[in-house]
Amino acid sequence: MILVILCGIRFYNPWFLDVMRLKALDNHQRQQETVIIDNIVTVEINNDTLAEYGQWPFPRNQLAEEVHRLYSAGAGLVIMPMLFAEPDRFGGDEAFTEMLLQTPTIIGQVPADVTDGSPVTRGVAAVGDSWEGWLYRYGGAVGPIKPFADAAIGVGMLIISPEADGVVRRVPLVVDVNGQIFPSMSMEIIRTAAGDISYQIKTGAGGVEALRIPKYGKQIVDGNGNLWIDFKYKTEVYPLHEALPDLQSKIVILSLTASGLDSVVSTPVGNIYNHDLIAATTTTMLQGTNISRPYWSDFAELGASFGMGLIIALTVLIFKWYAGAILLPTFTLGSYYGSLYVYNTKSYLLDWSWPILTVFVVWAAAAFLRFMQEYKLKQQIKKQFEHYLDPRQVAILQKHPEKLKLGGERKEMSFLFMDIVGFTPISEYYKNNNDPEGLCEVINDYLDRMTAIVQKNGGTVDKYMGDCIMAFWNAPLDCANHAEMAVKTSIECAEETEKMKAEFKAKGLPDINIGSGVNTGECIVGNMGSSTRFDYSVIGDAVNLAARLEAQTRNYPGCTTLYSQYTKDQIDIPSKELDKIKVKGKEELITIYEPS
Repeated sequence: MILVILCGIRFYNPWFLDVMRLKALDNHQRQQETVIIDNIVTVEINNDTLAEYGQWPFPRNQLAEEVHRLYSAGAGLVIMPMLFAEPDRFGGDEAFTEMLLQTPTIIGQVPADVTDGSPVTRGVAAVGDSWEGWLYRYGGAVGPIKPFADAAIGVGMLIISPEADGVVRRVPLVVDVNGQIFPSMSMEIIRTAAGDISYQIKTGAGGVEALRIPKYGKQIVDGNGNLWIDFKYKTEVYPLHEALPDLQSKIVILSLTASGLDSVVSTPVGNIYNHDLIAATTTTMLQGTNISRPYWSDFAELGASFGMGLIIALTVLIFKWYAGAILLPTFTLGSYYGSLYVYNTKSYLLDWSWPILTVFVVWAAAAFLRFMQEYKLKQQIKKQFEHYLDPRQVAILQKHPEKLKLGGERKEMSFLFMDIVGFTPISEYYKNNNDPEGLCEVINDYLDRMTAIVQKNGGTVDKYMGDCIMAFWNAPLDCANHAEMAVKTSIECAEETEKMKAEFKAKGLPDINIGSGVNTGECIVGNMGSSTRFDYSVIGDAVNLAARLEAQTRNYPGCTTLYSQYTKDQIDIPSKELDKIKVKGKEELITIYEPS
């Protein structure tokens, strides 16, 4: 039931499950070694740059000179992820416009809820179904001032799309602004680097499937046009105010990192600057990594969760405890490293957290049920045998319940029947003294002493029948010398009775004697009775013979222990043949013995 509930939760995929899955997948990103990008660098405007050049924003003619300096150092393409929505208060717009006309520099724009922001759109070829309703939609956007918009080779949207937990893992490559498609900054970088004037978008029944710039192939995205970012990519960073290295036709991101002006983004690998986000997104596209969650991932994860959960449940409930203990880490590590392997080799994002959680919860539940099952069995064994077996034997049965077979089992055993000889005078004594409680006390004392001897010698007390005790050996626990232990018990009980006789005499009570009959033979032993009441007992001709031998002790004065030839053949106790008798229910003569 627990397994089905867990799979049902996974099937309906509530929001918290999506967050947990994303957190788990973040681990794959953190496991990667950092890769320094060789074709993209960052030139930063940091605190030292402001100390050198003065406050931000710089006059745009000065900013234009710095961009020219970047190209002079060999830059192939300069990216300025900044918004130039108002004219320069220092009057440097003309120089900045001239710089844009002379260089392949890309500037930024942002989505916003405005109606007149002069955003710059880009031509796009749409293939397949309509993209409307799938892309993130904004009512407007704010773009650069018109001279810059006309002069710049590219204008990209500066946009991030955090997940439900506030972490950025995907970025939209395109967005819908009032019914028109606008490319992201990374998309503009790829388009400009390829020398294309437009890009292509393909939409299917499940939303956006891919975006494409022919030179770099198609970019696999989710239904909303988001690209999964590979965050292992980082750029080399150089301060703007220092001497620049040879930039070797590289893409240069001119980025603000000064305190209070920086733009920090939360990602699976920690907080990073906006320029690292742009660089990682661009490199992911250039490398054709195409990280994705395949359409079959939900079914695979659900099937893996159910399959592993079912296997571990059955294993824990059926086999030894260590089978489940081995299987749990196997499934746990297998799920994690399997997901990591698929990510590293195929760039597929397959969730490992829910299968592991499912397996662990099902394992814990099954282990608890198994524990409760075994605990109840131990309690049942204890309840059934605590009054008949020595506590040490009960402990053995609780530890190894398989030694107790339910139902009937054919087995050779030894049986002892022991009774008080001359019980009537004792009973009459207490009756005449109007003291029935005293009689109960005597009987209980007698039974307690004899039972202790039986249990000490490894016997099982089957039942009490008034003043008679029935006991047996070699079940439920094996006892190799069961015949000898039965006779030994009878002898020790007779010795204990002698002590009781002395006590009785001191109290002025009638004399007490016992008679014991022991036999060895095959019987049926097990739980017997009705469906509502049963007991662990023995039946068979060998049992009956032991009872008959106990009754025969009355015919041999002074004899306290009688045992048959079958018992005598299995013991080393010195024995004396007493007689050959015929007992009720048997035709042949039975040779009987007593200890010599």
